[in-house]
Amino acid sequence: MKIAIIGAGNLGLSIAKGILSTNGATSMVLTKRNLNGLKEIEKYGIVTTTTDNREAVAKSDILIFAVQPGQFVKILGEVKDILTEKHVIISTITGFSIARMEEVIGPDHFIIRAMPNTAISVGKSMTCICSNEKGAKRVDLAKAIFNRMGHSMQIPEDQMQAATVICASGIAFWMRLIRATTQGAIQLGFDAKEAQELAMHTCNGAASLLIESDSHPENEIDKVTTPRGCTISGLNEMEHQGLSSSLIRGIVASFDKINEIKKG
Repeated sequence: MKIAIIGAGNLGLSIAKGILSTNGATSMVLTKRNLNGLKEIEKYGIVTTTTDNREAVAKSDILIFAVQPGQFVKILGEVKDILTEKHVIISTITGFSIARMEEVIGPDHFIIRAMPNTAISVGKSMTCICSNEKGAKRVDLAKAIFNRMGHSMQIPEDQMQAATVICASGIAFWMRLIRATTQGAIQLGFDAKEAQELAMHTCNGAASLLIESDSHPENEIDKVTTPRGCTISGLNEMEHQGLSSSLIRGIVASFDKINEIKKG
């Protein structure tokens, strides 16, 4: 695959490294206004770096856009005359709808939106994907790209705002839970480094258990709770204090805020 990443900032560079480390491209062009931070990536022999977006588009079949929302319309306008029927256009830009892209370049292109999260930098992203009608023919290709850096799921575009909350903001929510577990471990006598190690790997194990067994959280909870035991005592106290309710309310508040920003 001949891939261009337009906007090789933090996200764009993480995507590039994920693709390159799994031999997912035959050639790659990265664009950025300042190329100083891209020297390391050039160690891959198939990578070209440039400040010229048109050059990147002309040399590639798959175009991954990771620019700031305010720059996107201008960049699309700059390259739309050299887009061909072969180009697959993948936008990772939050809140920028397919309809807005079609207003600039027209609907007769393979257009896909992808919403990864910051765990893409370690190959563990949860990436949600949607497309226009024509782009549906290339969704499997987009999923194959992002599955190299974690897991992907196709969803309707009207769920992308919700996916941003669950997957992108969700990283911060889980970090706070890990932090709270770490603080609890410190109170029980572990030093800070040990406490965080215990919390991180326990969280990782819980997620992996569900993923690999295709089980439900309550099934796994039942396996570690016993009558009058310490686990059920802890869980019940957390619920009395509103753990589940607080998480749900926080998720909904985040969703309300992202929709407020979109309207503004």
